[in-house]
Amino acid sequence: MNRVAEQRDTRAHADVRSFVEFRHARPTRLRAKGCRALFGLAAGALALGGCAGELSILEPAGPAAERVATLWWIMLGGALVILTGVMGTALYALRPDRGTRQFSERRVLIGWGLMFPFATLLALMAAAFWRGEQLLARAETEDTIGAHSQQWLWSFAYPDGSRTQNVLHVVAGEEFTLALTSGDVIHSFWVPRLGGKMDAIPGKVNRMRLEADAPGTYRGICAEYCGIGHAHMEFEIRAHAPADYQAALAADSVPGDSEPVLEQRSAPAARIIENWADYLLEWLGVQ
Repeated sequence: MNRVAEQRDTRAHADVRSFVEFRHARPTRLRAKGCRALFGLAAGALALGGCAGELSILEPAGPAAERVATLWWIMLGGALVILTGVMGTALYALRPDRGTRQFSERRVLIGWGLMFPFATLLALMAAAFWRGEQLLARAETEDTIGAHSQQWLWSFAYPDGSRTQNVLHVVAGEEFTLALTSGDVIHSFWVPRLGGKMDAIPGKVNRMRLEADAPGTYRGICAEYCGIGHAHMEFEIRAHAPADYQAALAADSVPGDSEPVLEQRSAPAARIIENWADYLLEWLGVQ
């Protein structure tokens, strides 16, 4: 009888202990899951926060920017297809129950090493050419606006003879052509919410067509490092309703040619390189 009672007490004690451990462990697991969920939501919010803003290509405000954003999503989809294929193959190879099935090295090399990347990259390249071709202006039109870059400002010349500095006025809902030029080094014209970037090259004219869907201010930058004042080489595109356009343009117009916003100077290393070149030529007996 005593043995039976002891067994009953031991069983009861074990049941109570299991219950206490279960009640203690469950909140711990729930807290861990809750922390992981909150961390995932925070990481997702941070990632999505980078998709918006005045310099985000994923918040388009014009037809050209829509094409750029579409191309970005196509590229992302292609990258995910490649990543999924690679990771799926790796996980399949690591399966413990995959058996002793043999693969043909030649088929793997040709199929996964050549055909798969060739087909995927060919499709992505075709999409890039197709969407990118639509961003180019083929010829100068009557509404062409000259966009001249120099260290470190942008000056805009309008068809009616008006000029502005670092502010480009346009009519919302109407396409306009930009003729990009440079007076010194290579610059790059970029308004992310309205379209892709294009270089302004000395001695060459590059043309692009843009359009702003609605009135507003769209920030632009020089996307090509061009010297000590590169960080300050910003500008704005201000889109207006047709009735407000002329008054806004007249308010910001400047006379004649413009002066750079920062004093131009040679690169700090230019004189050092020149001196060392002279020393080398003298040592070789060339000079």
